[in-house]
Amino acid sequence: MTSALPVPVYPPKPAPGDRIAVISPSAGLPGLFPLPYELGLERLRKEFGLEPVEYPATRVMGASPRARADDIHAAFADPTVKAVIASIGGDDQITVLPFLDRELLRANPKPFFGMSDNTNLLAYLRTSGIVGYHGATVMCELGRPGAMAPLTADSLRAALFSSGPYELRPAERFRDVDLPWEDPESFASEPPTEEGTGWTWHGPERVVEGRSWGGNIEILSWLLMADREIVDESAGGVLFLETSEDMPGADEVFRILRSMGERGLLGAFPALLWGRPKRWSFDRPNDTEARLRYARDQREAVLRAVDRYAPETMVVFDVDFGHTDPQLVIPYGGLVRVDGAARRVTVTY
Repeated sequence: MTSALPVPVYPPKPAPGDRIAVISPSAGLPGLFPLPYELGLERLRKEFGLEPVEYPATRVMGASPRARADDIHAAFADPTVKAVIASIGGDDQITVLPFLDRELLRANPKPFFGMSDNTNLLAYLRTSGIVGYHGATVMCELGRPGAMAPLTADSLRAALFSSGPYELRPAERFRDVDLPWEDPESFASEPPTEEGTGWTWHGPERVVEGRSWGGNIEILSWLLMADREIVDESAGGVLFLETSEDMPGADEVFRILRSMGERGLLGAFPALLWGRPKRWSFDRPNDTEARLRYARDQREAVLRAVDRYAPETMVVFDVDFGHTDPQLVIPYGGLVRVDGAARRVTVTY
């Protein structure tokens, strides 16, 4: 348990022309799938005006936790690098955390962008007093087939270069089905999308403003089991959670939330943003009916846990962050305002 946490501060922002570190704190998938990775690097250069800087383990599958921690340290310590972005996620970043030098990161705060397994590093930065950014990996969002989703690009640009409020808005269209990264044809045209469903609000209509915490719920469950980088139950603020392409079942989602509730953590947040769930994967290529059923069952599981442990919490479903496309960037440890009456969500980048 981490208590008496420092209030997170926003690191200085980069500007066009600056260098940005590209690291793989989880899996070195750029080495296996160069097409989306190289496309993401190209967009960092041409569309955002940033110069990517790679580190030794970026393209190495099976790099040791210490080697990946070394890359994190080098990226943060380099005074010529103004921001850090993950290539992609993975499933073992928790093993990197014991090798991290908290004081080095505190002495060299920089904006870090990542999601999925990068919830580990985002949570670590949060408990170290540094605001991070949940979203926008090189391979997934920047390396999207066809073009970056406009909503993603706008959100990322604001998070990278601005420091004020930014109102989130629902996606008019979204994508659930992926294309194979090893096939060049996958990147030749815009991927198929479907009409957006908007957000669904549940609970008391009030205004909640505070610091955010959360990320991918499967990764958070591992952090909870290891009792690492968890906010104090009295922290309050805005909780944001989402599920991955592993597509955990409704029962598993409920059990994780139940454990958070038993710990007193779920009810500590007066507002919860729930990400639009990923409903399709190569392992589970669900048809339309199965996708709708998966999302419905997950929402019912969330409501069952909230009604039991956090009945006064305001919940917003299908917010476009996490394992979805387009993807909004959420400041991790930054300020989030949820206005239930006006049906508006505003973050501070």
